[in-house]
Amino acid sequence: MNALTLPDIAAQASRQALPLDWVGMCGIALPVVLDGQRVSAKADAGVSLDDGEARGIHMSRLYLALDMLEQEPLTPALLRGVLQRFLDSHAGLSTSAYLRIHADLLLKRPALISPLAGWKSYPISIEARLENQVFHVELNIEVTYSSTCPCSAALSRQLIQQQFVDDFANKPLQHTDVLAWLGSSSGILATPHSQRSSAQLQLCLDDYLDDLPLIAAINDAEAALGTAVQTAVKRADEQAFALANGQNLMFCEDAARRLNQALKRSPGIRSFRLRVVHAESLHAHDAVAESHWNGETA
Repeated sequence: MNALTLPDIAAQASRQALPLDWVGMCGIALPVVLDGQRVSAKADAGVSLDDGEARGIHMSRLYLALDMLEQEPLTPALLRGVLQRFLDSHAGLSTSAYLRIHADLLLKRPALISPLAGWKSYPISIEARLENQVFHVELNIEVTYSSTCPCSAALSRQLIQQQFVDDFANKPLQHTDVLAWLGSSSGILATPHSQRSSAQLQLCLDDYLDDLPLIAAINDAEAALGTAVQTAVKRADEQAFALANGQNLMFCEDAARRLNQALKRSPGIRSFRLRVVHAESLHAHDAVAESHWNGETA
């Protein structure tokens, strides 16, 4: 019995000749190495279908090319190599290749005062494109922080001042009485509202980079904001966090401006877009600010 040749339907001519911008697969599970960690990731892989006469691409070739990502740490050079393999396996069909990797980067973060430390998860995605032999890499990072409303802080201080007047009017001030009043709930009767907030960073990288500056960008963003959310804490750490919030009052506009200035100084970033979201505790809606920089002006 003669073996039959398996049909290759993708190689057949299209009934309706038309090029396509992107064809591929989304949500492919695979491990990648980030910052020395082997992490679980999902990949979106695709190429352009420039030959409008072709029925389709060879998706299995894209899938097999992703094996390269398991073997060494993720770098711009490795990403470019995978994309080039996409194109080599689709010679005559495609001139552009695309890869997006979604993962959670785990970083161990120290407490503010105590010797404690804990793991913090940062959602990230890495987007790479090779279009007509021009290579681009973008990083998308989400950083979570606390923001305390300056308006709420001012209103709280005013209430405390008024309560002080009410409690000590026409009375001689004694140090011990004032100290006790400052430590009581009847004295400090109002507190400003704060909320968990997030900064979503979209960073376009310079072409010369050998490594992906994920941790550097996260560190720069958290330093600019001053109130990154914590992991393991003792009371001294919680108190230090309260102090940091009190000294870093910010509207969403303030946070966006801080991040803009910090990212401009970060090496390896050619341009960026950022979006900050303050999940209001006063309102049922969010406060949002966006900013961008194209690298042409300081």
